[in-house]
Amino acid sequence: MDTTYHVAAGAGTGFGYLAIVVAGVAVTAALVWAVRLGMRVRGREHSHIGAGPGPRPPRGGPVRETHEMREPDEVPRAADESERLTPYQMHSSGSKRAEDQTRRRWEPGSSGSFGGGGGGRTK
Repeated sequence: MDTTYHVAAGAGTGFGYLAIVVAGVAVTAALVWAVRLGMRVRGREHSHIGAGPGPRPPRGGPVRETHEMREPDEVPRAADESERLTPYQMHSSGSKRAEDQTRRRWEPGSSGSFGGGGGGRTK
């Protein structure tokens, strides 16, 4: 009986296991070194939190929520059709404060309910 192949296979497998263990130890050592280096670097940095007082509320008191009616703001037209509008010529918001601040209500008798068959009318 020839056991040469079995001995060679066993030796190769043992070397493979040894290589995996050595690689695992090397990776673990590299991770431990990286964490220690990071802790050292972080320890040398100065604290970003100042000793002064924190944020304060505004003098007029806390800011409250406001309710207002808005209406769409039209895009300005260029003077000449070939002229392009630049960003500073545009408005900062797509809506503006409406002159009429009363809430729109559904008209009585209009079909404004779900499944009522129409879009409903408003005053």
